[in-house]
Amino acid sequence: MIRQPDDAPRHVVSTSAEADTVLRRLSRDGWTPRAGFALPDPSWDVGAAHLVLHGRVADDDLETAKLAVLAAARGAAVVAVCDTESPAGRALVDDLSRLGPVHRGIDGSDVIANLIPEQRALLDRLAAGDTIAAAAAAEFLSLRTANRRIAEARALFGVRTTREAVLAYLRQRQRTE
Repeated sequence: MIRQPDDAPRHVVSTSAEADTVLRRLSRDGWTPRAGFALPDPSWDVGAAHLVLHGRVADDDLETAKLAVLAAARGAAVVAVCDTESPAGRALVDDLSRLGPVHRGIDGSDVIANLIPEQRALLDRLAAGDTIAAAAAAEFLSLRTANRRIAEARALFGVRTTREAVLAYLRQRQRTE
């Protein structure tokens, strides 16, 4: 099957942490991450390779923005970290929008939708002040399973600590309610 450019996801985010979260999600969906926006493959359509190219677009770097747009036009997924208020950022979003939808930032509802019920229950209990051990016991999970579920949630939110995961969960849950 030949992929169309509008089949490949396009993301423009403001931080490397957001980019890491998006890249993990795309990797789980079968995309192969590759740093930089230049495509070495001489064939025009690279959609079958299922590549997601990622990198930073500096505030005044229109050349890198052009490479990202060309990669997206050739069928690659793109995750760009940039300031969307800069000239290069505005040009990047405008040009990528001509190819199809552009996801700006991380949609909190997407992250929460990717949580399994056990993770939501554990995060709710942690937000209420329970320890991981108490939350695990209340949810009839082993401590090891609870720790794994919380680690998976941290990865989804793109944070390093459980406290940050709980805070991100609460913020994003409020946005969706």
